[in-house]
Amino acid sequence: MGKPFFDAALWQEEWKNYGEGAAARMRRSGIDPATAFNGKADQFNEQSFNEEGRRRSARIVNWLASRGVQFDGAKILDVGAASGVFTVPFAERGAQVTAFESSPPQVELLRTNTAPFTERPVEIVSGQFESIDVLEKGWNQAFDLVFVSMCPVVHDWDSVEHILSCARKFVYISMPVSSSENSLVSEVTPLITGRAFEPRVTEMAYLLHLLTLKGYAYETLVTRELKTTEHTREEAMEEVMMWLRHHGLPADERSREIVKEHLNTRYPEERIQVQQGGRFGKVLIRLQDQNMYEQS
Repeated sequence: MGKPFFDAALWQEEWKNYGEGAAARMRRSGIDPATAFNGKADQFNEQSFNEEGRRRSARIVNWLASRGVQFDGAKILDVGAASGVFTVPFAERGAQVTAFESSPPQVELLRTNTAPFTERPVEIVSGQFESIDVLEKGWNQAFDLVFVSMCPVVHDWDSVEHILSCARKFVYISMPVSSSENSLVSEVTPLITGRAFEPRVTEMAYLLHLLTLKGYAYETLVTRELKTTEHTREEAMEEVMMWLRHHGLPADERSREIVKEHLNTRYPEERIQVQQGGRFGKVLIRLQDQNMYEQS
């Protein structure tokens, strides 16, 4: 095994220069990661709190509880809280939650969704998380759990250390293990490129390897998750074009015509159901009690 495999500084630099992370792909598509969901805030909120969305959230919260994370009375920082998909279940379990969200429409939905928690009001903070002075904010090791789910604030090791500095017991980070999948993109990619769509391994590997090299204790879980969304024909067209750009696939007028013809031929109905998801990793980093947890 070559020495570079165990060189943390090299891996930190490699991750910093990695150009296929979620934030980098958004910027390549002309999307600001901080406001990427502005136009889809209502749709995302509905998907978060419908029956399927609540089950997804419950699986994560229950997994954390099974690993020894206690919520009642705990101080939790939810980074990338969106409209409260996890903030709400944390608060329902008695946690004192600080919810950080950069998208103004999501912040407004977050205020509405957390308004019922009057006994332990949710503190909402907005802005750019990377710009927060942790010491000045009083967040240094201030939270029992720092929770970061599928949020582009995790994009290199420096951003991980920024998150770690806020926690005293646990840090939870979830990220894609492979590039995102979309059933329509999988259908049209062979028509556009002549070859099947192949998901690629993403930057989760950097996170896990650096946690190992830097001596952290952690547990990880990799699962495959899919959700079904419904779109109009126009929405489906723009969704596919955006995903093609995200994956660095041709997204020119020729591709648009191919997608249009495919949608008209394959989906004659007015509403189009799309499956999207992929393989996702969940990492629980233990900053205290680093021995193996035994579930009682």
